[in-house]
Amino acid sequence: MQVILNHAQIQQKIIRLGHQILENCFEEQKIYIGGISGNGNVLAQRFATIIRENSDIEVIPFEVKVNKDEPWSEPIMLSIDESEIKRGYIVLVDDVINSGKTMQYSLIKFLEQATKAIKTVALVDRQHRRYPIKADFVGLGLSTTLKDRVEIELSETDSKAYLV
Repeated sequence: MQVILNHAQIQQKIIRLGHQILENCFEEQKIYIGGISGNGNVLAQRFATIIRENSDIEVIPFEVKVNKDEPWSEPIMLSIDESEIKRGYIVLVDDVINSGKTMQYSLIKFLEQATKAIKTVALVDRQHRRYPIKADFVGLGLSTTLKDRVEIELSETDSKAYLV
């Protein structure tokens, strides 16, 4: 296992991504930040805090519950009422984009109804795709082999990203 991002680097990237999201939606009065279960949800909460601290935009974070191994096998659930995000400005967050499968299936949930905009964010983008996904905001773009895996541990005091 090789550390590719240490705690300070991850915090720096989270702050930068939070500000990039804010710069992109500064004209909005309300945005919805959906974090994919696990680290994606942790990151969504952190981005929401950064945006609240630096603007008057109303930020509504929510969780996107998806089976990451077989997203087609069960319904994708949101921790907020789906009608609430109708015509909303949505930011979808995950920690790592590998094949793009989880992000692709999660996006389908939002495309079932009219939205104002959908932006995607990833802390690490592995740049190996089997699905047509491109993150709008990326903390670290990483060229890896298909055998490589990226794992991220997020905590308040000791976050790390590993290449496994």
